Amino acid sequence: MPTSSLLVLGGRHIVIDCGLGVTAALVRQGIELRGLKLIFITHLHSDHYLELGPMLHTAWTAGLKSPVDMYGPAGLGDYWQHFLESMKADIELRIEDEGRPDLKGLVTLHALDEGTVIEEQGLCVRCMRNIHPPLIDSFALSFEAADRKIVFSGDTAPMPAMADFAKNADLLVHEAMLEEALPALVARVGNGDDRLMRHLKRSHSTAAQAAHIANLAGAKALALNHLIPSDDPAWTAQHWLDAVKPHFGGTLHLGTDGLSIIL
Repeated sequence: MPTSSLLVLGGRHIVIDCGLGVTAALVRQGIELRGLKLIFITHLHSDHYLELGPMLHTAWTAGLKSPVDMYGPAGLGDYWQHFLESMKADIELRIEDEGRPDLKGLVTLHALDEGTVIEEQGLCVRCMRNIHPPLIDSFALSFEAADRKIVFSGDTAPMPAMADFAKNADLLVHEAMLEEALPALVARVGNGDDRLMRHLKRSHSTAAQAAHIANLAGAKALALNHLIPSDDPAWTAQHWLDAVKPHFGGTLHLGTDGLSIIL
């Protein structure tokens, strides 16, 4: 489940992307779902928003009654509206039979665009469009609070602007793949053609490229996430370390389910 993250910063719990498994993963981290307030979706690939609706609905059945701010690309509103429609019978039944507030009225959707997204109560969130073709609305996110700066690359091909965006970050969370492992991955997936390989190579970054960006940024630590592949036993943590080590001398974290990084 390599795509979703929880950032605890400035007294806030911030969910970044909602792929499969995010709801149970939040509970395993001791998070009360009814306390969700701030969610970011970086782009509209299914592994980043497929469980957004179920997560919010589950939070609602667990007692959510306060406002939630949800930030995402243009088009996310269509998903949210259709999810609510798909659960219309259940939602209306629970409102009538259990006295719950209307889930739709609790969630405010904000369209992401480049620039400063939030600047309030000691939290500053900035957004930069990254390179993840064929999508145009795909974003990197920078969070600053309590003298800490954490940057999420989102899914992206390597881009020099990311180094400036992540300048002096305490932690850069960057997607990564092992290029030499891709042929076996594509063969194992088996239901695409050569376009799948082309997509991976033009739309994602290798571990070495992510490490180079982290080095240029002067990041104190680098966390590799969205690992491609994330589940092939032929490729171990040592392969990722070997790819990063020549390019980045700071602290390295290799993403695994439930990994907790203390800032």
